[in-house]
Amino acid sequence: MDSSLQPFRSLRPCECHQIRNLEYSCTGDSFLVVSGNAQAKVLDRDGFEVMECVKGDQYITDMARTKGHVAMLNYGCWHPRSREDFLTCANDGTLRLWNVDKPNCHKALVKTKQQGGLRAIPSTCRFSRDGQLMVAGCQDGSLQFWDQRRTLVHPSHTVREAHRRGTDVTCVAFAQDGRQLATRSCDDTMKLWDLRALRPSALHTFADLDNLYPATDCGFSPDDRLMYTATSKSSGDGQLVFFERDTLQEVMRLRQPSPVARVIWHARLNQLLAGLACGEVRLLYDTAHSHHGALLCVSKASRAKPSPQGLTQAQVLTPHALPLFREERPRSTRKRLEKARKDPVLSQRPDLPVTGPGQGGRIASAGNTLSSYIVRNLGTTKRVDDNVDPREAILKYAKEAAENPYWVTPAYAATQPKPVFQENDEPTPAKKTKQV
Repeated sequence: MDSSLQPFRSLRPCECHQIRNLEYSCTGDSFLVVSGNAQAKVLDRDGFEVMECVKGDQYITDMARTKGHVAMLNYGCWHPRSREDFLTCANDGTLRLWNVDKPNCHKALVKTKQQGGLRAIPSTCRFSRDGQLMVAGCQDGSLQFWDQRRTLVHPSHTVREAHRRGTDVTCVAFAQDGRQLATRSCDDTMKLWDLRALRPSALHTFADLDNLYPATDCGFSPDDRLMYTATSKSSGDGQLVFFERDTLQEVMRLRQPSPVARVIWHARLNQLLAGLACGEVRLLYDTAHSHHGALLCVSKASRAKPSPQGLTQAQVLTPHALPLFREERPRSTRKRLEKARKDPVLSQRPDLPVTGPGQGGRIASAGNTLSSYIVRNLGTTKRVDDNVDPREAILKYAKEAAENPYWVTPAYAATQPKPVFQENDEPTPAKKTKQV
């Protein structure tokens, strides 16, 4: 990316679902995509899909017997020490630990419960710095911890009223030294907890921090000297608020033109990124203390667009726009149908009857047999007319045969010039009468 701040690739990995969280792995070779559906995805640095979590059976009541989530995802994060493990939480009341090499089933599962044993919906989750502890912030305002060195049936620690009952815990963040925990909630507070002696009451509560979004972040600076969070007001503006960790005093407030929804302080780059509700992403950095990141983009000039060479005004020829090649368009449907009726191809006109001798592999309508075809084309030259009586056709040659004999009469001209015909001399037998 250069100074124009344009992405090198745009993609939509989860179709129309809202993206809830994006996070790079500890090695930076892949990143986790958590959306509003039940399946998380892992993409590589170029945006190509590496794996997709399987979806569980939504008709099974016991969530431990399903291979994946059956409800909308709320959050997801990578393991801080392993590049293959990541954690997700969803509205089905479970936290599932996944392995990139085994997408067909979760690696481990824990259930979040309310004080009465009912299902508690986790809104956020996080690993500790060493990866041994998992914490979940629920929509009932509770915090629940699990130690991976023990069984994951019951939480190792639970703070039921960490925040006001019925308010979502939007974010949990561990300090760099792993001794303290910061939580943010929709009750307009941020609280600091001591993990060495976890008690029902927080170590300190930062109040009057307006929060309108269920994903507002909080965290610690890379040197653990400061704590930060974001605010969002209904009036349409937001702030980035910083507190000193040791004295718990407010240090600075940076006003933003739009409510701040997400914020993260990168430890290696030492740069702060804030996502605003208006769709902007603001990057805060220091030229003396920051490394790479935004400094590389600012120092890299944008690519110059190639200037057109040759003619300044190119002449575009469109042959089909000329009157010679232009086709007339029918003004009405009736005219178009009449024109198509005259075209034998468009109207699919059948073949016309054949007149005279056959042509194109077709024979005349009279005498469609093979023998009549051979006689008509080889034996005789005259066409056979089926409407003429055969007897009359023969008798019309009787007068010519009598005047100009050719076959029989010349043979008997000397011996019997006068023809003699047989006469019937015998009487006709009488009919017998039938006796009664």
